[in-house]
Parts: sequence; structure tokens; C-alpha cells
Amino acid sequence: MDDAYDIRLIDLAKHYGDVRAVDGVSLDVAPGEFFTMLGPSGSGKTTTLRLIAGFELPDQGRVELAGSDVTRAPAYARDVNTVFQDYALFPHMTVRENVEYGLRIKKVPRAERRARAEEALEIVRLPDVGERKPAQLSGGQRQRVALARAIVNRPKVLLLDEPLGALDLKLRLQMQSELKRIQSEVGITFVYVTHDQEEALTMSDRLAVFEAGQIVQVGEPAEVYEHPATAFVAGFVGTSNVLERNGRRFTVRPEKIRILAGEPADGLHVERGRVTDVSYVGPLTRYTVVLETGGELQVVAQNLETSSADALQDKGREVSVAWRQEHTSAIAGEEEAS
Repeated sequence: MDDAYDIRLIDLAKHYGDVRAVDGVSLDVAPGEFFTMLGPSGSGKTTTLRLIAGFELPDQGRVELAGSDVTRAPAYARDVNTVFQDYALFPHMTVRENVEYGLRIKKVPRAERRARAEEALEIVRLPDVGERKPAQLSGGQRQRVALARAIVNRPKVLLLDEPLGALDLKLRLQMQSELKRIQSEVGITFVYVTHDQEEALTMSDRLAVFEAGQIVQVGEPAEVYEHPATAFVAGFVGTSNVLERNGRRFTVRPEKIRILAGEPADGLHVERGRVTDVSYVGPLTRYTVVLETGGELQVVAQNLETSSADALQDKGREVSVAWRQEHTSAIAGEEEAS
């Protein structure tokens, strides 16, 4: 066994009847990483998290935490804590009592419980709410209390199951920054489950993309975004265009494509097409371009000097589009497209 990793999953599988919820997942997570498991509903990410936590037992494979085989160990015997989307706070307890709860179960002395709870609430920037009840807090504050309750136990690994899913967009964006700050401050390994690709790209040191119970790509956010391994990854992690030219299949991201105003610069691959749809969304405009040689492109352009009226006039226009070879990525190990 290898204690160089806080988490090591080896050929993990979990089936429910004929459904292969997790189908041969192997994964290593290093100490102190913010690691995200990303995928659509039913892709196996949450089941994998539950297998790490001990809420489910695998049909095959092994779960190791800090070098110890915990595959058959019960959840309470694993050095992990889990934060859920619904917070799971006790409504009849004060915030401080909620945060202290795990320490009380472990029979930590009262004075130490109080000190550690106050420290945890300071970390999540809620030092003055200890005597309130959860119902007196906003959704974002309740989420922070749930985090404080988890980190106060000083687990080796913190598992987060779509913890921001119940928050509105503005609060989600704020909490993304807060979670990254908290993780950096406490130094605990975070394993984060989400279906939101923007969250995954913004917060993660590395991420794993799940499809149909399997991991189809692991890497740093920029690597996965810029060089998707499959058409599924290209389409799920952001928006991407998949084209086939000369028997080669490749992707190119919408923001890497230019609609040419004049003669193309050297080194650009140029194709002709017609704009069939235009969507003006404030700071940028999204274009759909049907190409003469087959295929359709989504193109994104910043509105540096373009108004809504200007953008919408482009619908139906014949245009030239161009991109650089280095901004394409071959799909599923095929040759790089040119």
C-alpha cells in the first residue's frame, strides 16, 4: 500500500441489479489536493464518493485512505467527513452546538470543544453566530456552518457532495471562492462532487470526468478543457465544436475561432460558412456558423465595440472563420487535426 496518497481507489465497482453505477474506477488523490469529480447525473460520481465515505460497500476493488485499506471499514471508522447539499444541521441546536456535535460524540472535553468550534467558525467567517439557530441563518451561512462542523473534526479528507447546489447563482460564485480559501487555509484534502463544469474548472487542482460509471479523463482544469480526450468531455466540459476533416476528428473551442474581417493572418486554417443564428449576451456574442465543407461551429466573440443591433445584423451573412492548428485537439487519440 502507498501512503503517498490520501485516497487511492483501485478497480472499484458498484452495481445495482443490471445498473453499473461504478464500473472499474481507479484514482489517486494527493494530500492537500482540491480534487473534483465531475459528470452528469447518473455518471457514478456520487456513488464513488459514497464508496470513499463508507456509506456504500463496493462489489469489487479497494479503497485506501492514507495507505490503509478501508474497503470494508464502516463509515465511522474512516478519517473522513462529508458535507451534503442539504446541510443536515440539527434545527433544535444552536450553531455552536451543531459545530461541536462530532467532538461531543468523541468525548472531547468541553473547553476544548468550545475552543475548536470557535476556531472553525472563525475560519468560515461566522464568528458571531454561535448562539443562533440554523433557521435564523441564510442558505450561504448554513452552508458555512456545515463546513465548520466538518473541519472541526480535523479529518484527513473532506468529501463535498454538490454542496452549493441549493444556492442562487451569485451566492454560489461567492462560495466557490470561499471554499477554495478555506481549503487552502486548513490544508485538508477536498474531494468535491459536481455536475457544474464552471465550478470544477474554477476550484480544482485536478478533476476527473465521469461518464457511465467510468472515468474518461483526469487532469488539471486547463488540460481537460484545452485537450479533451473524447467528444463527451469536449461537449460536457464547456462548449466545443467537433469536426471531421480528411478522416480526422478533432475539437476546437468557440472562443478560439475568429470571424475574419479582412485577409487571414499566416498560420490560420480558414473555412467559409453562413451565420445561421446570433445571440447577444452583453459582454459577448454567440454565433452559429454552418460550414460549406460540412459541419457547424459555435463561435464566441467579445463585444469590444459591438452593440446588440450590430451583432444581430450578422444573421444570414456569409463569413470566413479561422483558427490555429495548436488550438485543435484530436479526439480519442486520433492524429492532431490540421
